[in-house]
Amino acid sequence: MAVDAPDAFSASTPLFIVANAGSGHDAADDTRAAMTKVFTAAGRSHEFVLIEKGGDVVAAAQDAVERARAVRGAVIAAGGDGTISAVAQQAADSGVLFGIVPLGTFNYFARVHGVPQDAAAAARALLTATPQPTQVGCVNNRSFLVNASLGLYPELLEDREAYKQRYGRSRLVALVSGLRSLLREQRQLHLEFGIDGEIRRIKTPTLFVGNNRLQLERVGLDDAAALDDGHLVAVHPRPIGALAMLGLTLRGALGRLGDADQVQSLVFRELEVRPRRWARRRIKVGIDGEIVWMRLPLRFRAKPGALQFLMPAPAARAAVE
Repeated sequence: MAVDAPDAFSASTPLFIVANAGSGHDAADDTRAAMTKVFTAAGRSHEFVLIEKGGDVVAAAQDAVERARAVRGAVIAAGGDGTISAVAQQAADSGVLFGIVPLGTFNYFARVHGVPQDAAAAARALLTATPQPTQVGCVNNRSFLVNASLGLYPELLEDREAYKQRYGRSRLVALVSGLRSLLREQRQLHLEFGIDGEIRRIKTPTLFVGNNRLQLERVGLDDAAALDDGHLVAVHPRPIGALAMLGLTLRGALGRLGDADQVQSLVFRELEVRPRRWARRRIKVGIDGEIVWMRLPLRFRAKPGALQFLMPAPAARAAVE
């Protein structure tokens, strides 16, 4: 698909905001009200494209992107990492300007770019933002902003979502669900890596491909700087049991994962991953917190500058925490 050159971003650029629909006193209603107040006070043309409960975020993102393209507008994702990633994919494919109002639990993409975590402050930051070409990762035909993974990590995501549905969304709930998952017996993946014409064979409980410098730095991986040079970073532990995996998780929480002998990492621009011990055609992949089934082999690649991200002006940026 041909991508047009990005439009300039100015006070006359209309905004099309993809957001979850609320219900009366729902927090989503309060968030939209806060954004509306900011944009109305600034005289900024804006329109919400709502994701109804149980609705399709991809369809809403496509709708918003088409509306933005028709009037040289910008599309804004208001939500967590999954919503932001889904809207970013459509924006990157079309060349439309893309901004965010982060509403999730971890918000790694927002934090690494200094986007304020408060909805009103993030909306104000959009008013003076500047388009900046930003890298996305890609696995097969799906883009990701933060990470993509297979094996244990997608299982952790599924367990975390189940716990959140039952106990609410918080980092404590995410931690408890993760510990429970880690203590189960770990299934091992037998994989082949194809990189630079070379085949490497590995056995691991999980493969993690990172595209977010902050997330990699926080767990203590020195390869995080490679993202700035148009690379992605693949991380995988050697075959280990549940208690050893728990130990690695604690190391990561202390920012010392890179010192662990059981952990290996690989910096790459393109990487093909295929199973070598079973004849399955599809595999479960975690992409920015969402679970999808993808056809094998998996082809990962970095796409530097693929997304025209609306970066907050220095004075509007939040400190990276």
